[in-house]
Parts: sequence; structure tokens; C-alpha cells
Amino acid sequence: MKQSVDFALDDHPPDGERPRVSWAVAITDDCEACDDLRVEVTVEEEGRRGGGLTAHLAPESARRLRAALTTALRELGEG
Repeated sequence: MKQSVDFALDDHPPDGERPRVSWAVAITDDCEACDDLRVEVTVEEEGRRGGGLTAHLAPESARRLRAALTTALRELGEG
């Protein structure tokens, strides 16, 4: 089972130095070694589908990532 949650491209304009990156978040149970549901986060260069990296996060790790993003937003004055 895999359920897509959200996906998008990053907000960095193409400039020749840094490729745009797509990100996707899903819920999955396809990790045989994990033995439970995971939050799957995938990042890959735009136009290079299947060539990125995927993290399979346990709920506690997903909460830690959420906290880090919240802290970063707060530091930007957005939280």
C-alpha cells in the first residue's frame, strides 16, 4: 500500500548552478524490514524521476523532521 500525501517542486528558480528539486511525501507499508507503516519522503532532481533518494521514516523520525522544519520557519519569522 502506498498513499500519496503531497508533492511539489522547490521554489528555487533555475539558475544553472542548482537544479530544481521535486519532493513527495507518502504513507507506505512496503518496507519489509520495517514491519510497520512509514512516512516516505522522496527528493529528486527535476526531470530525473526515479533517480532521487527516499527516506522511510518511523513516526518518531517524521515528528523530528516536522519539528526541524517548524524551527527553521520560526527562525525565518514565519512561525
